[in-house]
Amino acid sequence: MKIKLLVIGKTDEKYLQNGIEIFSKRIPHYIPFEMKIIPDLKDTRNLTEVRQKEKEGELILRQLGSGDELILLDENGQQNSSADFARFLEKKMLAGTKQLVFVIGGPYGFSANVYEKAMQKISLSAMTFSHQMVRLIFLEQLYRAFTIIKGEPYHHE
Repeated sequence: MKIKLLVIGKTDEKYLQNGIEIFSKRIPHYIPFEMKIIPDLKDTRNLTEVRQKEKEGELILRQLGSGDELILLDENGQQNSSADFARFLEKKMLAGTKQLVFVIGGPYGFSANVYEKAMQKISLSAMTFSHQMVRLIFLEQLYRAFTIIKGEPYHHE
């Protein structure tokens, strides 16, 4: 199985960039991993929130291949413990899933078309985080999940 993380726009803050880099280098020790940045839309001043989500949605959906399973990181998604998330990933690997594509949307979320294509929605917390901060939090949880699967001492219960 492969994992791809799609994000809208570059990460602005240096401290987030550093953390993202740390975990992006660790994850491939466990599984093929790619983080793809979809460039921010240009001239959004004249776009409604709905139209901006639609345009971002088109860019997201273009990144999907046949057989990819789309999972949205969404504030209204299912919340899991770290151990539950690890079990979820392990089941996907055992089921022969080709590629999981996780998506962190832009500041307004996802278009209706993206929601329709998604197999699942996951929430990292009942709290709201910036879409840029979610990148680091998700990557740490992805790394943690694989250390749980491998029985490594990173995670403590």
